[in-house]
Amino acid sequence: MSDNRAGDEAAISAVLVDSYKAWEAGDAEAMVADYTEDATAIMAGSLRDSREVIRENMALAFAGPLKDSSTYNRRLSLRFVGGDAAIVVSESGILFAGETEVPDARKVNATWVLEKRDGRWLIAAYHNSPVLAPGH
Repeated sequence: MSDNRAGDEAAISAVLVDSYKAWEAGDAEAMVADYTEDATAIMAGSLRDSREVIRENMALAFAGPLKDSSTYNRRLSLRFVGGDAAIVVSESGILFAGETEVPDARKVNATWVLEKRDGRWLIAAYHNSPVLAPGH
């Protein structure tokens, strides 16, 4: 990997870590700070079609069912698409207050699409789908 790609990989990792930390803090504004204005987030039953809609939905969730939650995230892969785009695949899940592990039934495979704009890596799209248990 070239030094440039190593720097890009580190910057992408930092963007995702900042998002995870903002989730743990229950800070919707900080969570979307590294999203593009036209970012999309797709989760079961929902399409959030802008950074502002994602922020609004997360603020409501942090005040309600996701209060005091955090996330589990394990990167499975990162690949670059051209010079200014990258795709990260991770296994993720929500840790609700008091939990130390995410039950397998709540784990998801997540896809993050990032774009480099004006030298800065930003999240352009997020999608997740349940991880299927072995044998299913």
